Amino acid sequence: MIQLYNTLSRKKEVFTPIEAGKIGLYACGVTVYDFCHIGHARTYVAFDIIVRYLRHRGYQVHYVRNITDIDDKIIKRAQEQNTIPNAITETYINYMYEHFDALNIARPDEEPRATDTIAEMIEMIKTLVDTGYAYIAGNGDVMYDLKRFEAYGELSGQNLDALQAGARVDIDQNKKNPFDFVLWKQAKPGEPSWTSPWGEGRPGWHIECSAMTKRCLGTTFDIHAGGSDLRFPHHENEVAQSTAANGCAFAHYWLHSGMVKIDNEKMSKSLGNFFTIKDVLEAYPAEVIRFFLLSGHYRSEIHYTDEHIHSAQQALTRLYTALRGLPEANAPASEPYTQAFCDAMDDDFNTPEALAVLFQLAKEINKAKTEDMHYAAQLGATLTELADLLGILQQAPDAFLQGDIDKDAIQKMVEARDHARANKDWAEADRLRDELDAMHIILEDAPEGTQWKLGSA
Repeated sequence: MIQLYNTLSRKKEVFTPIEAGKIGLYACGVTVYDFCHIGHARTYVAFDIIVRYLRHRGYQVHYVRNITDIDDKIIKRAQEQNTIPNAITETYINYMYEHFDALNIARPDEEPRATDTIAEMIEMIKTLVDTGYAYIAGNGDVMYDLKRFEAYGELSGQNLDALQAGARVDIDQNKKNPFDFVLWKQAKPGEPSWTSPWGEGRPGWHIECSAMTKRCLGTTFDIHAGGSDLRFPHHENEVAQSTAANGCAFAHYWLHSGMVKIDNEKMSKSLGNFFTIKDVLEAYPAEVIRFFLLSGHYRSEIHYTDEHIHSAQQALTRLYTALRGLPEANAPASEPYTQAFCDAMDDDFNTPEALAVLFQLAKEINKAKTEDMHYAAQLGATLTELADLLGILQQAPDAFLQGDIDKDAIQKMVEARDHARANKDWAEADRLRDELDAMHIILEDAPEGTQWKLGSA
């Protein structure tokens, strides 16, 4: 049985899908006005692994991840660059794909865009107005009336009355209550707009996910996922909209990924510790970044530091080194490692425990290499199969271990050193080793010859 932590109940629950064998999963996607950052990478690597594992366990997963391609930030960026919003969104959607692909984040089954779901949003807003959950504000915007939805706050644990009593909010004469939120905005000059029963305008941010989930997964579905920063108010508002408009339960399970901290501080542009995926990929190999991101439990905070990235690279090196030199196996030797791996993943997708199983396998492989190479190869096949569920160990061992340097030139130096050693020219052998050390080349001398790999700088 798979147990997952449900944010709604604040406890682990045995997962039971609405329809046996099938899962509808929705993850809030990116607002495409800039490069995706390392926090996006953490979230979507986590959900990529969850989808991979659910499919491995035999479920037919329908994975939906939206794209927000109309938003205040997009409009502002277009104005700053003297271009149209669509030019901004298409540019950064392409970058999103490039960087997500590099991190081996698989594409979702459906990827609806906000601008393609306007009709569904308008229809849902009409229902909310007709049933009294929404009203026309004094400025013509359509607002959700939070006082009408008594269950507001159950997902995030927020109390609306306490929020209003303790918050310092600007008084808005157009709202009935300070925390009412916009469903439809009246058009402003020069902004994109669509025709609606309330005049030309565009949707608010929260309504898009309610409309998209209904279109792609129905009124009630299994799992809603997103970053923990979206739990309030975005996800809370989704629950209010969807439950009121559809007259039934929304998502049965809520999964939230933890935040990324930079040197023990929350990542923030204002603090100057903001890293885009583009920045990070220019500094480190993509697979190392993915390994780092999955090395912590998906619900926990993860701390991005150079030290942690180097540790991830060293850890991956240990796994690839175990696989190096293994012959092809006729079958994997799965037990008890596969069971231990699945036990870890069944427990709320515990990737740190799953990785521990991979390192146990690597240790056993290294031992078997000296005793039974056939068994070592079978263990290696198991290691590769299990790692694939995490989206790692996707390269040939030497391709990872030797990096993007001139391999032929390095190999000639290694062979020259072997030749010097064979001729007992120790001075030349030491000189070549020192030169290779300076290039961060690690040599592994063995009776059958010298192997090499690239160490960290």
